[in-house]
Amino acid sequence: MTSVQQATGRRKKRRVKGQAQPMTREQFDSLALEMRVALIQQLIPVGLMVAGEELQREVRELAGGRYEREPDEGEIQRYGSNPGTVRLGGQRVPIRVPRLRTEEGEVRLKSYELLHQGVALDEDLLSRVLYGVSCRNYETTVPVQPGNIGTSKSTVSKNFVAASTQQLKTFTERDLSGLDTVAMFIDGKSFADSQMVIALGVALDGRKSILGFVEADTENSRVVGQFLRSLLDRGLDISRGVLGIMDGGKGLRSAIRTVFGKSAIVQRCQWHKRENVVSYLSKAEQGWMRQRLQRAYQRPTYKEASKALTKIRTELETRNQSAVESLDEGFEETLTLHRLGLFARLGKSFKTTNCIESINGMAEALCGKVDYWKNSGQKHRWLATALRDIEPRLRRVHGYKQLPLLREALQRELNLKSRGKTA
Repeated sequence: MTSVQQATGRRKKRRVKGQAQPMTREQFDSLALEMRVALIQQLIPVGLMVAGEELQREVRELAGGRYEREPDEGEIQRYGSNPGTVRLGGQRVPIRVPRLRTEEGEVRLKSYELLHQGVALDEDLLSRVLYGVSCRNYETTVPVQPGNIGTSKSTVSKNFVAASTQQLKTFTERDLSGLDTVAMFIDGKSFADSQMVIALGVALDGRKSILGFVEADTENSRVVGQFLRSLLDRGLDISRGVLGIMDGGKGLRSAIRTVFGKSAIVQRCQWHKRENVVSYLSKAEQGWMRQRLQRAYQRPTYKEASKALTKIRTELETRNQSAVESLDEGFEETLTLHRLGLFARLGKSFKTTNCIESINGMAEALCGKVDYWKNSGQKHRWLATALRDIEPRLRRVHGYKQLPLLREALQRELNLKSRGKTA
C-alpha cells in the first residue's frame, strides 16, 4: 500500500448508523395514531395493506365487531364504504373507506383524515422542493405504484405552500424564553429585490438559534426596532446583558440602542469597518492598508489595538480625509471585545459577522433556486423553511467554553450584576 493510500485509509471514517431492528406487531400497535400513520406512509404496498387495517381498527373501536350485536338506538353503526385516497410515498393511492353513522349523521374517521392529508408527505415534499426538485418534475422523484392517481404539479405546489406556511407560523411564533442568550448577531440579507434582516442568538453553552427575521432595510430603525420588540415579546431574555454583533448599519445600531437600552453593548464587525476604510483609497493603496488595519485589529489588548489604529489614522489624515471619517465612525465599538479583555478568547467568533453571513450563504443556496418571486409572502415562507432546515446543522461558536466570562464582563460593563434574571 502506498503512502497516499495509507493516508487515505487513515482519514476515511465509517459512518455507522446502527443496525435496523424489526418492529413487532405489538410494538406497532402500542404507538400513537400519528406515529403509526407516519410509518405506514413509508412503504406503498405494505402501507396500503396496513392503512386498510388501521381504518378497520378504528371502525371496531367505534362500532364493535361486525355482527357482534344489534346496535342500540343512537349508537354508531356501519354504513358500507366509499372510494377514497391516502397519501403513500408522495402519491395519492385509491382505497375503500368504511363509513359509520349515527342518527345524527356521518361519523368521520380520524385515521382516514390523517392518511388522506399525508403529514409525512409534507416533510418529504419540503425537503425535495427545498433542495431543488421543481414542482413540475416532482412526480418523477417518487416511487411508481401501479394504480396510483399520481401527483400533479398543482397538487405539489399547493401542498408545498401549505407545508411552508406552517413552517413560517412555527418559526415566527416559537417561544424564546428557554434560550439563555449571551450574544446576538444581526445582519441584512439581499433577497431578490428585498432586504431581510435576520437575528441569530448564541446561548451561554455556545449553541446557535435563529431568532427570526423581518423584511426591512438595515437603515430602517423603526421597523428593525419593532422586530427586536417582537423577539422580547416571544420571551427573549436580555436582562443579564447581551453582546450585539453587527455591521455598520445605522438603523441596526439605533434599534439596538432604543429597544435593548442598557442591557446590550455592540461589537461592530471589524471586517466591514476595514473594507469601508480602504474603499476610499486608490487600488494601489488598498492592499497594504488592508494588511495594516488587520494587524492593528489583531493586537490582543485594547491599549495596543487602539494605539496601532490611532497611528494609522494620523497617516490617513494626509492621504484621504473620507477614510479618516470612516475609521472614526464607530471606532470604539470595533474594539468592544478588546475593552472587555476577551479578544484573545472570543475574537475569532465575535469580531466579525461571519457566523450569520455563513447562514445567509446557506439560505441563498436554497432560496436561490427560485427564479421568480410572486409576492412577499412567498419569500417569507421560503426563507423560514430554509432557516428551519439549516438551524439543526449549526455548530457551536468557537471558544464557547469562554462564554461565561463574556457574561461576567457584560454584567460589569453594563452594571447589571445586581439585576439577576427577570421572571
